[in-house]
Amino acid sequence: MRDPVTVSTGITYDRDNIERWLFACKNTTCPVTKQNLEDQDLTPNHTLRRLIQAWCTLNASRGIERIPTPKPPIDKTHITKLLNDAKRYPHMQLKCLRRLRSIVVESERNKSFLEADGAVDFLVSVVKNHSAASEDHLETDVDEESEFTRASDEALAILYHLKVSQTRLKNLTSNDGEFVESLLQILRHGNYQSRAYSTMLLKPIFEVADPVQLISIRKEIFVEIVNVLRDQISQQALKAALKLLVEVCPWGRNRIKAVEGGAVPVLIELLLESTDKRACELVLTILDLLCGCAEGRAELLNHGAGLAVVSKKILRVSHVASDRAVKVLGSVCRYSATPRVLQEMLQVGVVAKLCLVLQVESSLKSKERAREILKLHSKAWRNSPCIPAHLVSYYPSSA
Repeated sequence: MRDPVTVSTGITYDRDNIERWLFACKNTTCPVTKQNLEDQDLTPNHTLRRLIQAWCTLNASRGIERIPTPKPPIDKTHITKLLNDAKRYPHMQLKCLRRLRSIVVESERNKSFLEADGAVDFLVSVVKNHSAASEDHLETDVDEESEFTRASDEALAILYHLKVSQTRLKNLTSNDGEFVESLLQILRHGNYQSRAYSTMLLKPIFEVADPVQLISIRKEIFVEIVNVLRDQISQQALKAALKLLVEVCPWGRNRIKAVEGGAVPVLIELLLESTDKRACELVLTILDLLCGCAEGRAELLNHGAGLAVVSKKILRVSHVASDRAVKVLGSVCRYSATPRVLQEMLQVGVVAKLCLVLQVESSLKSKERAREILKLHSKAWRNSPCIPAHLVSYYPSSA
């Protein structure tokens, strides 16, 4: 406990935790007594804080650092004034937005106050106005355009940190397709930071979008998301882009749009370079989706390292990654198994790896899929010298 505060029921909590309970999780009760908190004001417990600080001082020899006296929380009226000034006075907008950005990252309480004051609509309008000005090539001097861009960047950052509610996100997509178009413009022309925030905003927007909206996603969005993956702007943006593709690729013709946007070779390169477990799982999940169409399989096979790197990740990352990788290979073997492909799978060790899946501890689904693949092309593979002798006995019977 670093900043003890007391709620109206008399129970004391750490400020960060109780604010998360009240403002992020939208609870209205005291966690201990379960009583309704009609008054959500938090009163600092100075006595307990001093006792905690004194204990830290007494135990300094054990490596305990003294907890600094916390700053008093920002007053709600100050947040409201900053937002109103940003709306009313264009010359103060950038300064106010910067201050609001620093405030919003401090606590869940501040985020709740800002959203309740109607900040989302205003911030969206800042982003849209900048996008429209850029697209229309309005005649502005360099300094004015630069300040306009910086204001848009700050608005994007605040929107991301606000963690806008699902209901509000749905309204953004159903009532205002212009905002998604604005994010697309930023993905095309923005700096690395604004592109990262745009990607991280698109992810939750598409997660709550209706099926009709998911089916009608433009190919240009896939192109720009692939560019985010290619540029590896940040780890956060990369994972947001991957999760976005996992969410939207199953809908309509989105798999083909992603393939045409250049997704497959970029995903393979990521798989070659990445050592992050979650990133590998996401990449293999997307490749599994894309290999469900002929265009995706063709791109995988056209890449010199495609089959090899997918096979390499089996049994090296996680059960999830292994299962997805085996599914990718299963799609290739069922629908794109030319003699050249079957020979390549022998040469790069794919067949040997599938035999190994049967031998070692792995998920039941992976074993079943590996066995089906090996049976499917038993005539081409079973007696090949490319399979190590100690694995030949694990080759399943085709009967």
